Amino acid sequence: MTNIIVVGGGPAGVTAALRARELGANVTLVERGRLGGVCTNDGCAPTRVLAKAARLVREAEQFGDYGLIGQPPTVDLAELLARVQQTIYRLQEKKQLLSHLEEAGVKVLAEVGEARFVDAHTLVLAGSNDFSRSPATEVATTILKADKFILCVGGHARRLNFPGSEYALTHSDVWTMRSLPRSVAVVGAAATGCQLASILAAFGAQTHLLDLAPRILPAEDENVSAEIANGFRKHGIKIITGIGGVHQIDKIGSGLCLHYKSGADVLSLEVEAVIMATGWAGNVERLNAEAAGIKTEHGYVVVDDFLRSTAPHIFAAGDITGRMMLVQSAGYEARVAAENAVLGLARKYEHRIVPHGGFTDPEYGSVGFTEAQARAAEPDCVVARVSYAELDRPVIDGRPDGFCKLIVSRATRQLLGAHVVGEQAVEVVQLIATGMAAGLQIEQLAELELAYPTFTEIVGLAARQSAHELAVTPLAPHWRALGQRSALTQGR
Repeated sequence: MTNIIVVGGGPAGVTAALRARELGANVTLVERGRLGGVCTNDGCAPTRVLAKAARLVREAEQFGDYGLIGQPPTVDLAELLARVQQTIYRLQEKKQLLSHLEEAGVKVLAEVGEARFVDAHTLVLAGSNDFSRSPATEVATTILKADKFILCVGGHARRLNFPGSEYALTHSDVWTMRSLPRSVAVVGAAATGCQLASILAAFGAQTHLLDLAPRILPAEDENVSAEIANGFRKHGIKIITGIGGVHQIDKIGSGLCLHYKSGADVLSLEVEAVIMATGWAGNVERLNAEAAGIKTEHGYVVVDDFLRSTAPHIFAAGDITGRMMLVQSAGYEARVAAENAVLGLARKYEHRIVPHGGFTDPEYGSVGFTEAQARAAEPDCVVARVSYAELDRPVIDGRPDGFCKLIVSRATRQLLGAHVVGEQAVEVVQLIATGMAAGLQIEQLAELELAYPTFTEIVGLAARQSAHELAVTPLAPHWRALGQRSALTQGR
């Protein structure tokens, strides 16, 4: 029986351990802190609680439009953060990760401190959760050996080093704030930065959003970036893009002065708080990866197409690889890594259809190619865009801003990508992703009888627009099958 150690108890680690055990391996899972990983304890889930509160504040702005009389809500930060911790606890209770792992036969060592390699087949557990101590002063409490390893140690918010950087917060520091800042500068306008800016603006903070890129959400479709930027400006968020970097932060009284580069100049912003959302680094520092023959680059473990590191018996999955850093992708990578580790397979991982989005206001959701990527691959692809204002539900709900954009291959009539901005965009894009995974042609998607009045109806409208452009008539499957022998009668 193969002995496998999984390092890390987040979504990737738990999935890898369960899959490896299912395949017959003897599995030990090691986690330095609480099971569940960053997303449950410090990232997606707690941030979503804040986004829910921000949404309720925005909803209250519509009270008068619907004949409701009431005072605008104010935010009690202590109560809100208590709700965050309560939600984390409830999620942990609901998932019962420890019970599931132990019932499956996985040996779990949780809250045992950092794990680091001594050699290619040996791990030492530090016996402490303290990041501040150097490896030389750590006291080893446990030594573990295994035939193979799967590294799922996750990542952390990247901290930049510049004068005054110690005054800046990351998203992890938000949970310890004692009061809401009246003004804030969020540096970094990718998913995390945009969500924090949207939330804090809803809570009443004068919000500045800065980024080096020429537009916010630079990895998203350009139409998504533009629509989100317009929505942010309507909410009073000041967007500053194309900066040359952060020069320094000075402490001034009870506030801060952020100095940033703009061309040849250095400009300044006086705010009460600065939040850095400048990327995500893998937790490789304490692994002592070199002792095991593992190559790292830019804070991530280098892996091949089979999620195998430069040490052939050591695999990695999730944020530590620096690839597709999403919970759903971590689980997929973990299954691939476990199968390759236990069975000796050479299964490649391919992130083909991965819907994602942000709980900003407005929301956005995307899957597949951006328009620029699609046109680079197929210059004559068909692009259909339908405004939320053309739907009844957004008008009913007083949320007419947004769009659905479908990108379709002219050759196959299948979807290459889709992008949605507006109410429930993250949910709407899931339907499109399902159609992509099923290989539906656009006329099949156009023929779906979607419920009325819903936001999801916009998918049907955009699909019909695409089908019209391609000069194909949407036909239901049973009509297209006329004249063919039924599968039920074949062989009779």
